[in-house]
Amino acid sequence: MHLFGLSRIINMATAQVPVLPLLATRGSLGIKLLQGKNAFQEIHDLYNDESTSSKIMRFSDDGACFAFVNGRELKVLSMDTGEVIYSLDKQKTTDIVISPKNTYIATWEPFFTTPQNPQGFNNYEIHNIKTKCVKKSMIHKNRNTWAPVWSKDEKICGRCVNNEVQFYEDGEFQKAARKLYLQGVSGCAIAPCLSPYMIAVYIMGKKGSPSSVRLFQYPNLGDGQAITNRSFFKADKVDMIWNKKGNALLILVSAEVDTTGSSYYGEQTLHLMTTNGNSNIVQFEKKGPIYSVDWNPNSSQFCVVYGFMPAKATLFNLKSESVFDFGTGPRNICKYNQHGNILCLAGFGNLPGIMEMWNVDGKKLIGKPQARDTTFFQWCTDGQHLVTATCAPRLRVSNGYKIWHYSGKVIHSFDVPKNTELWETIWQTVPDGTFPVPRIVASVATQEVKKEAYRPPSARGTAVKKIVIHENELPENQRNQENMSAAALKNKKKREAKAKSKKEIEAASSSNSANASLSDVVTTGDPEKDKKIKNLRKKLKQIEDLKAKQSEGRILEKNQLDKLTTEKDLLKELKDLQISS
Repeated sequence: MHLFGLSRIINMATAQVPVLPLLATRGSLGIKLLQGKNAFQEIHDLYNDESTSSKIMRFSDDGACFAFVNGRELKVLSMDTGEVIYSLDKQKTTDIVISPKNTYIATWEPFFTTPQNPQGFNNYEIHNIKTKCVKKSMIHKNRNTWAPVWSKDEKICGRCVNNEVQFYEDGEFQKAARKLYLQGVSGCAIAPCLSPYMIAVYIMGKKGSPSSVRLFQYPNLGDGQAITNRSFFKADKVDMIWNKKGNALLILVSAEVDTTGSSYYGEQTLHLMTTNGNSNIVQFEKKGPIYSVDWNPNSSQFCVVYGFMPAKATLFNLKSESVFDFGTGPRNICKYNQHGNILCLAGFGNLPGIMEMWNVDGKKLIGKPQARDTTFFQWCTDGQHLVTATCAPRLRVSNGYKIWHYSGKVIHSFDVPKNTELWETIWQTVPDGTFPVPRIVASVATQEVKKEAYRPPSARGTAVKKIVIHENELPENQRNQENMSAAALKNKKKREAKAKSKKEIEAASSSNSANASLSDVVTTGDPEKDKKIKNLRKKLKQIEDLKAKQSEGRILEKNQLDKLTTEKDLLKELKDLQISS
């Protein structure tokens, strides 16, 4: 067997030879490693494991190793030589983690017991790939918290267990070097940077107390030594996403159920924490779920896709301030290429599969190809190509994959044979700097042309009536009176009128406060008059609160709207009572 070799990929990429990293596929035909020469116009099978029950596959962070479980054993391949550098009998393993420098591999399998062994078997192990020995073997039942996390240099390794995070140093896994005890801790994320190591931990709230994420600088893990703390309610799941420099952390908080009943997706909020001690919530202009979050590899900006469909996409800086608004569209994914100069906004799953390719620096749309029935999407590490795939079990028909150039051109397409399935595709990773920053060229590729709908003979030759369900909002650098449709212009005027109304309400409220302050206590000497004045002021205060809600965009009920119309009469009655007193 001959593999292409990672070192050869790096050398040829530097020499600007059109070669891509390997593409791995997993399905009912087994696991394959595919080499694409001449920008993937030539395809060669470099490796094929024909097992029909393969469970998982992973490339290491630098792409030098490839590990998989084929239902019988775990194998680790060297991408330079193609040799099996480590193998182990692992029939039930369903998850693996390779350490950053390829020294260790951790494996997990579902916990089970037998009548002969009611205590169960060790289902979690850490192996040293280089010395071919087991470093640690234990029982860990929870799949959500099993995965160990390493620092970039492998000096420390952390794992969550029983209300504490245990940290091991320098590959000594028999005894924890340090422990961080926190009641309810259920997540740990180490920043992808060298010493000093920044560690974020998630503490799940209980019995009405809020959940929180705390930031520590290792080894300062004692009480009161957290750099910053961020608390929040309604947290069933928390994703902690470090930027590449390790100086900022995004916290995506999800609740499975939206208590207001307005969203099928539950509720989500996004928080930002930085290593200098700042933390805040990211504010969005549109209500609805948060579909996707991604850091720009330059670590200074991040993109978020959010809001009820059509979803809005916005760039934010490290102060959580909006940098650029991409408008709205049918999208639920945002993903930068490895160099951070191209951003893909796409809508997959139950959406039509439109991919918007954006020049990040110029804020210009490069192309808008369409990949229908896509269930998986990933940028290639060369920054120019990407793969879209239709995989089982999400879709069990029309399984296959396509390799695209960012301009929208399909380079290679593959459909699996009849009665077979594709389960997964992944690109080989490569070290940063392997490929040069791609030069961006404009594209003429657009979404596929839709077939004209059938029209009965009696309707042919007549004008087509277009029904617009919703009007997409244009990116902020394309919004002007000339290119706006009637509906978009109408919505713009509504927003402007709303903002103007808010200012007028604030001014009127200030005036009312000056002329008839609701907090002032005035007695007339007549108990009946005082009672009437008190009731009038109470009603006016309620009207002020309703106006504030209305200015925030909330929909008022009919009885609340009727109450607003009585303000003028109430003010006149209050004035008459005060004058007569």
